[in-house]
Amino acid sequence: MKKLVLGVVAAAVVATSSIAADYTLKFSHVVSENTPKGKAAKYFEKRLEELSKGKIDVQVYPSSQLYTDNAVVKALRLNSVQMAAPAFSKFGKIVPQLALFDLPFIFTDIDQLHRVQDGEVGTELKDMVTAKGIVALDFWDNGFKQFSSSTKAVINPEDAAGQKFRIMSSKVLEAQFHAVGANPQMMPFSEVYSGLQQGVIDGAENPISNIYTKKFHEVQKYLTISNHGYLGYLVVMSKKFWNSLPADLQADVKQAMKEATAKERIYAQQLDEEQFKEIKDYAQKTGKLEIYTLTPEQRAAWKKAVSPIYSQFYSDDTIGKDLIEKTLNTK
Repeated sequence: MKKLVLGVVAAAVVATSSIAADYTLKFSHVVSENTPKGKAAKYFEKRLEELSKGKIDVQVYPSSQLYTDNAVVKALRLNSVQMAAPAFSKFGKIVPQLALFDLPFIFTDIDQLHRVQDGEVGTELKDMVTAKGIVALDFWDNGFKQFSSSTKAVINPEDAAGQKFRIMSSKVLEAQFHAVGANPQMMPFSEVYSGLQQGVIDGAENPISNIYTKKFHEVQKYLTISNHGYLGYLVVMSKKFWNSLPADLQADVKQAMKEATAKERIYAQQLDEEQFKEIKDYAQKTGKLEIYTLTPEQRAAWKKAVSPIYSQFYSDDTIGKDLIEKTLNTK
């Protein structure tokens, strides 16, 4: 009898939990669950279900199980999926102002970057995306980019002269390398390793996570911790789904996202440190990689060399003078 009662109670709990969910939120992303974005998505799932008292059932689909980053924006517009966290580059044609994050040496460090994202500039950028029919919730970190090369260590601006650097499609990145006499080469990310290995390109710029996971450090002789540009993700929600939520559940989404963003930043920093340690261990054991870190004086020289390109993006149909100046003035 006791087992029967327990079974009935368990069945009732399951039935109640399934009935209690008034909304189903599918969160699609393209990385594995053990990455900073993957872990933060799971944390968001847990917190939103707690805060909403089960009224929102969050279902996270990692590793492109539902959509690739290229397809997910259209799916969000159709409400086929309710949340995603694509790279900034996926919004380039919708909101070109997000190229702000490509501008070299515009951020002094990660804390100042987060103050920009959490402040007036971040709000303006999110409002621009939301005005295009997709609700922008917050920014998640991938990390700062670092210079690497097989030809010459990139320490001073003149060191880049004549070198061929892989870039993703970006007018800002083209201007950045032209400003120091380098030759930017657009190349799909999937071809970078072979391009470096075969000498088709001399170098690249990537966050530590890309360098480590794709083993770029094994086909480069020099790595410079330059923290000169930033790669991140924009967490977005279907406008149709957002508008279907009552005010109290919208508030729960915002609170869960605020907490998940704080966690994601910690996860990203921890992973960056762990993977950089592995790269340093490789350099020490093999002697095949030299690692440099820019001094404050070297950073100042780089900023002086590349900051003239900022004015090329003052027009409102690119980044806009106002956003650039507000970023520079954020201390």
